[in-house]
Amino acid sequence: MTAPLRRPARRIPAQTWFDFATVLVALILYSIAWPTLFVTHEVSPVAAPLLSALAAFPILFVRVNPALGWAISAGAALLFSLGMDPTPDNDLPFQVVHIIVLFVLLFAVALRCAVPIVVVAWAGTSMLFATTMPGSASGPLWGWAMGFGALALFGYLVRILLASRRKLERQEEVTELERARRAILEEKARIARDLHDVVAHHMSMVVVQAQTAPYRIDGLDPAARAEFESIGHTARTALNEIRGLLGVLRSDGQLPEHAPQPRAADVAALCAAALRAGVPVDWSMTGDLETVPETTGLVIYRVVQESMANCSRHAPGAAVHVAVAVDPGAVSVSVHNAATATVSQPGAGGGHGIEGMRTRVTAVGGELHAGPTVSGGFEVSARLPTA
Repeated sequence: MTAPLRRPARRIPAQTWFDFATVLVALILYSIAWPTLFVTHEVSPVAAPLLSALAAFPILFVRVNPALGWAISAGAALLFSLGMDPTPDNDLPFQVVHIIVLFVLLFAVALRCAVPIVVVAWAGTSMLFATTMPGSASGPLWGWAMGFGALALFGYLVRILLASRRKLERQEEVTELERARRAILEEKARIARDLHDVVAHHMSMVVVQAQTAPYRIDGLDPAARAEFESIGHTARTALNEIRGLLGVLRSDGQLPEHAPQPRAADVAALCAAALRAGVPVDWSMTGDLETVPETTGLVIYRVVQESMANCSRHAPGAAVHVAVAVDPGAVSVSVHNAATATVSQPGAGGGHGIEGMRTRVTAVGGELHAGPTVSGGFEVSARLPTA
């Protein structure tokens, strides 16, 4: 019997946690407001639950609609000051819980609502406290306005800071996406140039053989000569079209490469050059690498080259082993490095080398695998057909 698949654990969003915390705070404030209401105001036991709810529960709107919550809380505070008589030991027109909720909602309005609504909430709160709080002579309107203005301004500054951070995160995501796309396009263009150089070489050979065949072979009839001329013309047309496409790829001013393209037999020289450069690499070549087709040999060379570059970049000082084996019908390539204590993380522009290698290998009908090893190192292995 197979074990049942386990569903991945679902992460609770941060907004859900915030809503849970808001409900918990509202219940705590309500549990404080109800029993203390009899201490601060002269109220009947029947109306106490409703009046306590008006004092505490508007905080539930702090995320979904802080302006509505502020309006309910400010209206309830005005109702308290006009219709409720405080006890002889209490000088406040409404409860301390009510004051706390008003402060929190004013801050939330400044944090989330439009500027005109913020101005209305700030002016309304200032007027409410200036007209209802005791000792209005010692606390004129401008004093309350300055105090609540500082609170609203602080909330608005926090709002600007959060908005700028979100904008920066979105810009970084767009930049990283564009960087990844550019790296992939550059790698595809490089692959196309490499393939062009290989195909152009063979097409040139076809053109030369078709043009020289009438001079190398005696006794050709006119029909055969015309056939060879047609083959040469078709090959030249195809070669010109390939060169035109390559010109588009090299529109950035890159000059054509006249040097011969690397082959599978050049992998040993590549490893030797890396060893001279200080990379602790050893290699083994099995089979006749000269029989590997040029296109496949170029892909093998690029895979080994990119893999060793990744080893030097992300695991400096680690021993690297390269193995190339030519089997009947296929070529196996393996590059792996041992574990090392010094591991550097890929930078912002990294992370596209493996994708480029996979694109190359897939283009010739092969398969590539890359991943960490059991011993803590990293291995890149590929198998490519020789046909």
